[in-house]
Amino acid sequence: MTDWLLVLGSIFAINLLPAFGPPTWAVLVFFRLNSDLPAVPLVLLGALAAASGRFVLASTARHFRGRFSAERRANLEAAEQVLVGSRTKAAAGLGLFALSPVPSAQLFVAAGLLTVPLLPLTAAFFAGRLVSYSIYVAAASAAKESLGDVLVDVVGSPLGITLQLIFLLGLVLLFKLDWVKIAQRHA
Repeated sequence: MTDWLLVLGSIFAINLLPAFGPPTWAVLVFFRLNSDLPAVPLVLLGALAAASGRFVLASTARHFRGRFSAERRANLEAAEQVLVGSRTKAAAGLGLFALSPVPSAQLFVAAGLLTVPLLPLTAAFFAGRLVSYSIYVAAASAAKESLGDVLVDVVGSPLGITLQLIFLLGLVLLFKLDWVKIAQRHA
């Protein structure tokens, strides 16, 4: 029981981080390789803990939205219209959350800052992560002997750090671009 609490608490906490947290799949692989926890519940509970952490992260970002100036909130509303203002854009956004292998923390912060519905995004994220985590944990289970320090390699890799920086830049652009003017051009 202690192992499960450690796994779930770690994954939940990691998914509260807005940037530079280790990928959840790497944490699941780490626990799969270093414990006797069965793979199926590890994936199911890991995806649930990750989705819960991301939902709390987005909800926290949404809470702080009310503290922004009226001008900043108007700009965010215009960004929402440009980025997710139609059914097609909303469906594409759900697909991004469900299937994207890229870091999701900044996507959830952005979703929280915008007023998009968080439950469908979190459900899509959960469903997509069930698939990807299953693949990673199954591969780790099959190759238990040949994998080394997966967690350390992924967190410190130049590609991992670069992706985090790119997504942080995207979050900064959410604030810096004049979305009102962009929305007017697209109208």
